[in-house]
Amino acid sequence: MTPDEALRRIAFLLEWRGASPYRVRAFHTAADAVRGLEPGPVDAGRAGRLRGVGPVTAEVIAQASTGAVPRYLARLEAEAGPDARAGWDLAAASTGDCHLHSDWSDGGSPLEDMAEAARDLGHRWAVLTDHSPRLTIAHGLSPDRLRSQLEAVARVNSRLGPGFRLLTGIECDILDDGSLDQEDDLLGRLDVVVASVHSKLRSEPGPMTARLLAAVRDPRVDVLGHCTGRIITGRGRPQSRFDAEAVFAACAESGTAVEINCRPERRDPPDDLLLRAADAGCLFAVDTDAHAPEQLHWQSTGYARAARSGLGADRLITTWPLGRLLEGRSGRR
Repeated sequence: MTPDEALRRIAFLLEWRGASPYRVRAFHTAADAVRGLEPGPVDAGRAGRLRGVGPVTAEVIAQASTGAVPRYLARLEAEAGPDARAGWDLAAASTGDCHLHSDWSDGGSPLEDMAEAARDLGHRWAVLTDHSPRLTIAHGLSPDRLRSQLEAVARVNSRLGPGFRLLTGIECDILDDGSLDQEDDLLGRLDVVVASVHSKLRSEPGPMTARLLAAVRDPRVDVLGHCTGRIITGRGRPQSRFDAEAVFAACAESGTAVEINCRPERRDPPDDLLLRAADAGCLFAVDTDAHAPEQLHWQSTGYARAARSGLGADRLITTWPLGRLLEGRSGRR
């Protein structure tokens, strides 16, 4: 066991227990910090001098660097039991990620770097979902820029070769009337469309419900992104109010997957709504919403939530082979 593996496993188990997002993120941050370390023993004092590493994570690094299972990890595993181990296996079955951003919109890295990081993580595919035009604060893609990006994705795929494919996509704003913020013909050309609300998040439940229902019933929409729009860290942002029963029933009927957003500040949908969506028979996409390569590692914590909610791989489109994913998406359009 390497320090990186131990820290990621602890982050998963903390998410499984419902620990604070700050604690979960701290272990991911420490895992990012140790990736450049040479193999071999590292004492806790040296580990503690790494940026983003505190006293607890330094001890984990020191113990794991010798090949041992860190005491903190062993205790969490003993307390979690076999269900958590099954959840870790579910995370290991992940084949892709339906939601990631590049520096074409508000991400911090070129799309080539995001694709290579997803491939190196073991994914077989990943979907590039930069923002749509009206989200100007995030440099949303105009139709012409999106057309240019489609060509850029094709060039990246030609260089990456077989075994991995970067899929074309978009995180498309759901407008006030439930329509989509991009040209119809372009949406039809994309492999995967994630639709999300980014404005008027405090609307009354009636209009918000109508807005979401129109979007999830649109045959071009494949995934409903971060459905409540909540932020649970820092100053935070309350979740949107809508008729969850009606929206999730529409998702289940239309085959639109509900996103389990893995960003620590989101954890969207909340646990109660995640269970209601599961009970409604929805499909799900465990997505990182990554804006940098290291954030792709957050996906395992989303699988912890999925497993805790009783979801198996067949309900999670991010565990599907590429052929099944594309066949299922094209069948809705």
